[in-house]
Amino acid sequence: MAPGGGPPADLSTAEIVDYTTLEGDGKVRLKLKDGSVIEVRLEIMNVLRAGHDPNTGLPMYVVQSATLIRLVESPKEMRKPALRPGGGRDTKALPGFG
Repeated sequence: MAPGGGPPADLSTAEIVDYTTLEGDGKVRLKLKDGSVIEVRLEIMNVLRAGHDPNTGLPMYVVQSATLIRLVESPKEMRKPALRPGGGRDTKALPGFG
């Protein structure tokens, strides 16, 4: 939805806007109550300018992104044995991708 609860922006006429990162790497580390540490990163894929807000006249932007989560560490008691024999290796995987 658009700011102020109006109709959603019309993306059929939206244009991709180039950008540069001014600061930060979009990464944050979180320590969870169970003792695990995860790293969460926001990967920006595109920024689109989707017209102007009819109430304020300000430009409206849509950010296409993906959230990437990586387990950094976990307590040993939280771990379970691998389900597959052979330490979790997939014997059907292509060489170099297993």
